[in-house]
Amino acid sequence: MTLLNNTHSFTSRPRTPAACNTESETTVRPRYTVAPAADASAWTLTVALPGVAKTGLSVTDEAGVLTIHGERTWKCPETWTVLHRESADASFSLALHHDGEIDVGKIKADFAGGILTVTLPKAEALKPRKIAIN
Repeated sequence: MTLLNNTHSFTSRPRTPAACNTESETTVRPRYTVAPAADASAWTLTVALPGVAKTGLSVTDEAGVLTIHGERTWKCPETWTVLHRESADASFSLALHHDGEIDVGKIKADFAGGILTVTLPKAEALKPRKIAIN
């Protein structure tokens, strides 16, 4: 399968001192891997989306482009004073082109613990077939 990464560039802002309610201005390409499934009938796309809630996540496939978008946001409680924050609010975006080798109607996605697992079934034309001998 050929998956081409369409996200060649990303924008980010310089780190600023810790603040509670900063607006998200950063778009980051998440880490991902693509591996064949054990039975060779599909590919498995695994995407790391730390801090993203299921409600802030979308997966779409349109015109041969699989797009994953996620938002990481955190609201600081009013009684807290933030001294340091290791991760900023950010948008995650990943666009992967595929060349029609995927059965789009059967794509499945699961999300748990900040890891998105997308099963990309092979199109029927690509699956191995047993040919009867006469």
